[in-house]
Amino acid sequence: MRILRSKDGKVLASNFAYLSLLQIASYIFPLISIPYLARVLGVDGLGKISFAAAIIIWIQTIADWGFDMTGARNVAQTRDDRKEVSKIFSDIFWSRIFLMFCSFLVLLLLLLIVPKFRENYMVILFTFLYVPGHILFPAWFFLGLERMKYSTILNVISKLIFTAAIFIFIKDKDDYILQPVLVASGYFLSGAIALYFIFVKWKYRLYKPAFCTIISTIKGSTDVFINTLMPNLYNNLSVLLLGFFGGDTANGIYYAGRKFGQVAYSVLNTLTNVFFPYLSRKIEYHSLYAKFNLGVSSLGSLILFVFAPLLIRAFFGEGYDDAIVVLRITAFALLFTNMDSVYGQNYLIVLHHEKLLRNLTVVASVCGFVIAFPLIYYFSYIGASITYMVSSFLIGVLPMYYALKIKKQFS
Repeated sequence: MRILRSKDGKVLASNFAYLSLLQIASYIFPLISIPYLARVLGVDGLGKISFAAAIIIWIQTIADWGFDMTGARNVAQTRDDRKEVSKIFSDIFWSRIFLMFCSFLVLLLLLLIVPKFRENYMVILFTFLYVPGHILFPAWFFLGLERMKYSTILNVISKLIFTAAIFIFIKDKDDYILQPVLVASGYFLSGAIALYFIFVKWKYRLYKPAFCTIISTIKGSTDVFINTLMPNLYNNLSVLLLGFFGGDTANGIYYAGRKFGQVAYSVLNTLTNVFFPYLSRKIEYHSLYAKFNLGVSSLGSLILFVFAPLLIRAFFGEGYDDAIVVLRITAFALLFTNMDSVYGQNYLIVLHHEKLLRNLTVVASVCGFVIAFPLIYYFSYIGASITYMVSSFLIGVLPMYYALKIKKQFS
């Protein structure tokens, strides 16, 4: 109770309220648009969108390079020094631009040499627009400053506008190409307004880029980047393998089955993001935060498992019953991935144990990578679901085990 009455407690409560509003919006708008898209685009259309998104998530992860965590942490720890905060923002902004251009060149090469990529080149290129839009909207910066009010308002407005646009512009199966364009447009609109607040209202500066500084900034976040990238070995790789082995229909079923778990995780991630800058300053309150967070995620996993048939049939309609088993297999992955957030991001990274977390994530992800090929080849979307569940277990339990060992050393 002492925490809640303090100044820090009021900031936490405010940030939690705004991030909760943001996550509610992230939850409600997809629940409005997904049933419509599922019926209009069909399983194949959703599969194409999912396949393109899985490719671009790799590109976006490279452009992010772990800066969402290291940038927020560094800003939180130096937020009273305007010049230093401006330098952190500038270094990360130009580093992400540089990484985006490098990864785009690789993407163009893949579009030329991989037939499956070339077949879907248009939707992949439009989905790539997520990356510059994501860079222009620096949510990590608002989080580090603990000013989530602005981030939330901008996000909610853009989601409202572009969710409405889905119903206006997407009318038949061939319009699947418009979905990534509309989503990216929301990022660009939010990003333009966000930069106005940062540079005009709050008077932060954007310094000129220096190549040596860009390289140094990238090196400084490499361990966190590897920790973020490695789960793609079993997560988004599964979507790519399904595209090659099972086709768009299998991807559509897997997309539908995973969607509710993803939405639930984004809601629970509110607690992770709210407490990350706070725990960067006051790690002694981690145990209280961990108990609450894991309790909520356990309940969420149980709800997903029990109500899987109702959720799939209500929101996706006919043709998606096979997604029920996907949701039930992956339901408790919500708890395990949240363990990674609680003990990985909000403990090991806060205490600068990035290398330890990197090594644990590499082990878990390589295991997922190895089992993904045979499981998906022989069992399609069921194999992808099992791969995700097993890998999530490892990626959650390992950081928890080592974080608790470290805690004992200080107790």
